[in-house]
Amino acid sequence: MEIRLAKEMGFCFGVKRAVELVERTATQKGQVSALGALVHNQQVVQRLEALGAKVVHSLDEVQGSAVVIATHGVPYRVIEEAKQRGLTVVDATCPYVRLIQQKARRLVEAGFQVILFGDQGHTEVEGIVGWTDGKAYVVASVEDLHMLPRAKKIGIVAQTTQSIKAFQDVVRRVVDDRLTNAAELVVHNTICNATSARQSAAVKLARQVRVMIVVGGRNSANTRRLAELCQQAGAATYHVETPGELRASWFEGCDVVGVTAGASTPDWVIQDVVHALQSLADEAVPLPLEEAPQKSPLPLGEG
Repeated sequence: MEIRLAKEMGFCFGVKRAVELVERTATQKGQVSALGALVHNQQVVQRLEALGAKVVHSLDEVQGSAVVIATHGVPYRVIEEAKQRGLTVVDATCPYVRLIQQKARRLVEAGFQVILFGDQGHTEVEGIVGWTDGKAYVVASVEDLHMLPRAKKIGIVAQTTQSIKAFQDVVRRVVDDRLTNAAELVVHNTICNATSARQSAAVKLARQVRVMIVVGGRNSANTRRLAELCQQAGAATYHVETPGELRASWFEGCDVVGVTAGASTPDWVIQDVVHALQSLADEAVPLPLEEAPQKSPLPLGEG
């Protein structure tokens, strides 16, 4: 059985930046409180906790003088409250997420009805909604658009980890149904390039193999999206967090298996899964794990 790896997968720029920031802060201070899981990957969270980064769920639980804002961001009022309490705010919000927060807020200030294409209840989405003071309308699919109130000015943004095709479907429906009623329509494609690149690489690989293994946290939106896209591409797809979840029965009669991983999955977890796959294969020829090239994010003030 041959093992092929997606050309682009694993840690994205925002996650790498956040992990390095927390590691440095924990080393300097000995202990630091992270407001929510830094990333949606249990293995990474456990490793950071071992370094002294304790996960808390409210500012009342913060121990010490510093609090870390996770990659998915928080409503701006949370940051203001932390500063009012005299806490040092270590902001690990992904720069791409921060850009969406700023765009959404500017749209609201300019009188636009903001449509946020994303998963209701996701940490990133809740944070963005908070930057609009609760005025953004969250839609998970085109079916949700029928409840949207009529508006003369409409602005659309997307959660960073959404499918570009699904986002296009939402925009197309808004154009078809709303353009004659809206005097202005502004669309910001805020799906990050790392997400798009990983999705494209995963789909391309899924079309070449019989089985796809998607590695990443169960609560990781971008990892779940990869699994959905691989399944849609025609490969039998299995989402695993650790090597211990692999089952030999998945690969019966399989000559080629593909592997991809979410943006919050570290290289060492990917390698562990690949090694476990090798032990299940009669003959495995994995391709070398390559670090995906990352484009620098836009400066926070742009857009």
